[in-house]
Amino acid sequence: MAAVPRPRQMLSCRLPGALAGNAVLFFSLSDWTLALVILAVIAVVTAAGVALGRYLRKKSEELREPYGALQGALLGVVALILAFGLTLAVGRYEDRRAAVVTEANAIGTTYLRAQLLAEPVRDQSMVLLRDYARLALRVSSQVPGSAAMLHTVAAEQTIQRQLWGLAGQALDAAPTATAPRLYVESLNEMIDQLTVRLSALGNRVPTAVLALELFGAAAALGLLGLYLAVLGRSWLPMLLAAALVTMLLLVTFDLDRPIRGLINIPSTPYQSLLASMKQPPAAHPRQ
Repeated sequence: MAAVPRPRQMLSCRLPGALAGNAVLFFSLSDWTLALVILAVIAVVTAAGVALGRYLRKKSEELREPYGALQGALLGVVALILAFGLTLAVGRYEDRRAAVVTEANAIGTTYLRAQLLAEPVRDQSMVLLRDYARLALRVSSQVPGSAAMLHTVAAEQTIQRQLWGLAGQALDAAPTATAPRLYVESLNEMIDQLTVRLSALGNRVPTAVLALELFGAAAALGLLGLYLAVLGRSWLPMLLAAALVTMLLLVTFDLDRPIRGLINIPSTPYQSLLASMKQPPAAHPRQ
């Protein structure tokens, strides 16, 4: 059997830069503030377009055709930008959901394998793993990069070091046994998954993309309002377009905010894991 590296006493999980305090413009805003910013930008630019269209309508009838072509082209470009931004946000949302499931499974596997260790490492490890699962669940309700999350992650890292030290004791007590080696393997995977999850939480859509979506959509709606005002048409199409674009922007921004907003990352895997940990151990310790 191939040798398994012996656990070291110190082990740490590095925090991704996005969780270590790098501010993101739109992410730092509260839900209501973000919604008001989006509505204000779209409303102001659209109203300006309507006002300019009314002014130009009185000046010349020759401006209708070129403004119509420009407005149509810009709407097409903005549609592509909105689709691109929404795709980025959905992809990151799915990555965060997958990271939650994978980490919960890794903790559950480690907990099951800990049941096969000899005492006293077995009971000590199982208690620490239950505490670790509670902390993982707590992260699900904390804003990425906040002081509360950083404190929780630091507590998780402390438990990781304690578990790693206990794993070393298990290997020292039974260097040729299979159970400690399998336990070390799953414990290492569990530790890696914390980094994966934190990286997914910090991997947000670039601010430049979100800003381009917002101001590009506002410019397109402004030109639409200008064109309709020049033609003297009803404002109903413009209002419907503004409502649709605003909803798309809000969904895109909401997907990029894993804890806040209406679209959140489900914490069901951790809740199910903690419920299973309350049951009597499925395996008996090695004698």
